[in-house]
Amino acid sequence: MLRPTRDPAEARFEESLRPRRLADYIGQDKVTANLRVFIAATLARGQALDHVLLFGPPGLGKTTLAHIIANELGVPLQVTSGPVLERAGDLAAILTNLQPHTVLFVDEIHRMAPTVAEILYPALEDFTLDLVVGQGPAARTMRLPLPPFTLVGATTRAGLLPPPLRDRFGIVHRLDFYETASLTTIVRNSATVLGATITDDGAQEIARRSRGTPRIANRLLRRVRDFAHVREEDTITLDTARFGLERLEVDAFGLDELDRRLLSTLIEHYAGGPVGLKALSATLGEDEGTLEDLYEPFLLQAGFLQRTPRGRVVTVRARRHLGYPSPSEEQGELFGSSGS
Repeated sequence: MLRPTRDPAEARFEESLRPRRLADYIGQDKVTANLRVFIAATLARGQALDHVLLFGPPGLGKTTLAHIIANELGVPLQVTSGPVLERAGDLAAILTNLQPHTVLFVDEIHRMAPTVAEILYPALEDFTLDLVVGQGPAARTMRLPLPPFTLVGATTRAGLLPPPLRDRFGIVHRLDFYETASLTTIVRNSATVLGATITDDGAQEIARRSRGTPRIANRLLRRVRDFAHVREEDTITLDTARFGLERLEVDAFGLDELDRRLLSTLIEHYAGGPVGLKALSATLGEDEGTLEDLYEPFLLQAGFLQRTPRGRVVTVRARRHLGYPSPSEEQGELFGSSGS
């Protein structure tokens, strides 16, 4: 299944904004409070931190937390991703070259091949690697010891992880969408890094339309800064932020053009649903994974969409926001017109 690729320039920008310590990490207070305890206890014992699974929608800071965990522990960080590990030998080569207590970060761990995931089971539990040497009757199993390490897995689809793999994570945390107050602080800090001046209400307006996601907040900030530059404005004000966001077609709830097209398609083509993801994807001409991973989580959280056993259903709130009548109002208009 295809996934949208990230722009290298945007990735470098995010790297420059990434906090290095838990004390500098904004939001996800429960997660960071627990990690602070686990890391302190690990350092006191001189052991490797238990394996960590971070899951939640994209752009909420899973990669940032993996870097912070390594920094707080004072150990090396090895970064890879599930799709890259195509063969068991790929992962075996990484594991056998780890230094003691290294943090191995695997992004999109749910996309790891099952054959690759299987060799992780003894590695995570016993710090051993089982390899099959030779073929046929002459094949034999070799068990190699591994240095103690910490696996940090990040995923947007925790339900797709094999249960034996999921059960071997001792620390499991879900990252939730951010509150506007936390995002406002993030926008102000990012503006400082960019060398831009922004008013409090300008930062709050960008935060309010960022879908509860720091990555989106930083992206919108960069684009609004461009509009301010072209308008020869030294400060990003509330008026500047609103002007830029309207030009970007990001509305007051943070919905963009595809969000509105998705909801409108459900209403106009499928009477509000229910409709399956495959049919919706075909109608919109968008990848199923893009809709399910990038768009649905916020629409569900914001109360614009419901996911039922029969498919996706548009809520009354979404109808009102987009200017469509509710089903009861449509019926009233129908009966009113038929009775006249």
